[in-house]
Amino acid sequence: MALPSLWSEMRVAILFLSVLGLLSARLVGAGQDSGSVIPAESRPCVDCHAFEFMQRALQDLKKTAYNLDTR
Repeated sequence: MALPSLWSEMRVAILFLSVLGLLSARLVGAGQDSGSVIPAESRPCVDCHAFEFMQRALQDLKKTAYNLDTR
């Protein structure tokens, strides 16, 4: 007898969590819409950001290696 009531409680909990997830997703999406939108043409691409990051990391590694060599 306990099994059907447990199953119905689980179904209600899953339904509640699904509705809660959908509502939170809508709130997050609404929060991102407010603000200025930068056109894609003026934004640098993701690859450019990654390249610049890797370039800086390589320069830092070179400086560290030079400092270790001079010690």
